[in-house]
Amino acid sequence: MAKILLKQVGPFAVLAIIAILALFVPLHPNFDEGKYNTSDIAFILVATALVFLMTPGLAFFYGGMVHRKNVLSTMIKSVVAAGVISVLWVTVSFSLAFGESIHGLIGNPLTYLFFQGVNSGPSWSMAPTIPLTLFALFQLMFAIITPGLVVGAVAERIRFTSYILFIVLFALFVYSPLAHWTWHPEGILFKMGVLDFAGGTVVHISAGMAALAGALVLKRRRSHQDHQEVPPANIPYVLIGTGLLWFGWFGFNAGSALGANSLAVSAFATTNIAAGAAGLSWMFFDVARGKKPSVLGFCIGAVVGLVAITPGAGFVSIPSSIFIGAAAAVVSNLAVVWKSKTSLDDTLDVFPCHGVGGIVGMLLTGVFATKTVNAAGVDGLLYGNPTFFFTQLKGVLIVAVFSFVVSFLIFKLINVVQPIRVTSEEEEAGLDASQHDEKYFQGTLIVAATGVEIDNAD
Repeated sequence: MAKILLKQVGPFAVLAIIAILALFVPLHPNFDEGKYNTSDIAFILVATALVFLMTPGLAFFYGGMVHRKNVLSTMIKSVVAAGVISVLWVTVSFSLAFGESIHGLIGNPLTYLFFQGVNSGPSWSMAPTIPLTLFALFQLMFAIITPGLVVGAVAERIRFTSYILFIVLFALFVYSPLAHWTWHPEGILFKMGVLDFAGGTVVHISAGMAALAGALVLKRRRSHQDHQEVPPANIPYVLIGTGLLWFGWFGFNAGSALGANSLAVSAFATTNIAAGAAGLSWMFFDVARGKKPSVLGFCIGAVVGLVAITPGAGFVSIPSSIFIGAAAAVVSNLAVVWKSKTSLDDTLDVFPCHGVGGIVGMLLTGVFATKTVNAAGVDGLLYGNPTFFFTQLKGVLIVAVFSFVVSFLIFKLINVVQPIRVTSEEEEAGLDASQHDEKYFQGTLIVAATGVEIDNAD
């Protein structure tokens, strides 16, 4: 009884404690506006909002592809990260990611605890024209969407409360260290020379490897074991989600220039071109293999292109982005085909698309990066610098192994605390009903053109 009560009251109690502690945080005056570039502030404010838009976009993208009895449960898992990570980021995660470095491994959690000094402190060293608060909020949006990406791999069988716990542990022990390693000037990967413009390692490889770990721990759905075909609940949702993701990704990549400048323009262009090339590549590759061109194929391919261009968006040329998008789509498509022949139940192919796509993007950044695009970067393999390619390869291996091992341990730990997977009866009923007592379809749908009634209440 006590254990059940703790599970019911525990999450609210933790939030209440954080809220009360926040009342005792010392106040500091706001930043001096005269020190910053107002154009850059306006640009990054818009970019921050665009990146946030990717989270509901992801919810539509994933929600449209699962079974109709799991639509709401899948969508809320993406959106709820906005709540969990926002509170956690202000409390301690921003300090862990961007606080004073401890041997290049992690930030000092006390540096910006409860955002102390963020609103009045000096700007981030790599973003001197915008306030530190704005930089922190921009980075927050990246932290929000990353655990949301993992949802697609564990959809239709993970317990909601277990997923909430996963978000917290993943943010603390996977995302924050990786952000520190990659984007902090004292981080181990940064000092190694690894380049990741907007999150190929921090966001996509980490999420892809966590997705692989989650799929292995949660094991296969009953429908997967029985080789049942699960029809997408709403393909128009997938189209809407793709559009929102594509739109928001402009803030994701262009905003990572951290100013309204020519580099942001270049990153904006490479982002769009890679997505378009990848969508076509996936769809045409399917046709070459004897399939019909599909809506899902183009949408999934476009997202893979966005993933692949992310690490190199500000380091590669616009023509190179065509190759990066097209190549990543083919590799990820083949990875999906391979996965379909195994017993791995990654529900929405997060590992083949985000994990593999991120890896391809990082490696191709090692090939196509050029100082002509970004003087602060380096030349890649194509421009006579094979050393940088192997630096990128080492970075990929370090991040992939770290993300998989720690995420696997997190899922295992959660399973010890409470069952991570719903019961077979709850899975059969659908997670919308069993986890949230809600339904995506309710009542009777009338098809106006024919007058036919379709009962969607079941």
